[in-house]
Amino acid sequence: MMWLQTNASREELIFNNVGISKQTIVDWSMFCREVCIYACHSSTVRLGGEGIIVEIDEAKFGKRKYNRGRIIDGVWVFGGIEQSTGNSFMVAVPDRSSATLLGTN
Repeated sequence: MMWLQTNASREELIFNNVGISKQTIVDWSMFCREVCIYACHSSTVRLGGEGIIVEIDEAKFGKRKYNRGRIIDGVWVFGGIEQSTGNSFMVAVPDRSSATLLGTN
C-alpha cells in the first residue's frame, strides 16, 4: 500500500516505517512495477468516446548507473487514463513522432 501511495523515495520511506531489509524492499518494488505493467498491458477495454475525457502522457523508462545522473538508456512509454472510470493503458513505443503515435508509419 505504501508503494502505491508514495511518489518519491519509496524504498527509503518503506525502510524507515516497516523495518525490513533494503534488498527485500527493492525486490518487492520491482515486483509491484511488473504487476502494474501487466495490468495495463492486459486490458483490452477501449477508452474514450463522446464526452469522455482521456488524459494522455509519455515517459521514458530507463536505467541509471548507481541510481545517479541522467537516464542514459531507456524506452518511451505512451499511456492514458480515462477520468471517469480510471481505465488505463500503457504502450512502449520506439519514438515519440506523430507518425508512431497516430499509427500512420
